[in-house]
Amino acid sequence: MTRYPFPDIEGLPEDLRAKILEVQEKSGFVPNVFLALARRPAEWRAFFAYHDALMMPETVGRESNLSKGDREMIVTTTSAANNCLYCVVAHGAILRIYEKKPLVADQVAVNYRKADITPRQRAMLDFAMKVCLHSDEVNDDDFTALHAHGFNDEDIWDIASITAFFGMSNRIASFSSMMPNPEFYLLGRVPRQK
Repeated sequence: MTRYPFPDIEGLPEDLRAKILEVQEKSGFVPNVFLALARRPAEWRAFFAYHDALMMPETVGRESNLSKGDREMIVTTTSAANNCLYCVVAHGAILRIYEKKPLVADQVAVNYRKADITPRQRAMLDFAMKVCLHSDEVNDDDFTALHAHGFNDEDIWDIASITAFFGMSNRIASFSSMMPNPEFYLLGRVPRQK
């Protein structure tokens, strides 16, 4: 499953253990990233603090014009460009749930330009991919194009920061051979039974 063995949950510091058990209670399983990074508690805390600030800005008292689906779409698309199996599968599942579209994650992972997304989302992903692959080429024209779709400079910061953060995450998942939990593969593909 990974090049680095997962630590025993019972042996983790209380704050990590509590968060991991909270996630397990909510989702029904523990995503492997929580266990893989727990081998280094200080890094785990820093990683998830930044993750939450970017992906759940309301937890740090910040407003954002990016939806949860937009954020997951950025992660899925740029993670595919970085060949990160873990993040494409895990965040693709979350994307399907937030967007309520069972095909969208596969579409943006393979070719976001042909995906069933809005022109605004396409512009957002154009910029995210430029940050992902050619950040040294970002210029004022990129900001102008995003402003035309209603993004402000703080939104643009969010797009770039999410892309950059998950670029790091993609590399950790890849070198450590972190594999997606089997549960992620089916999430959001079939409507839940009532």
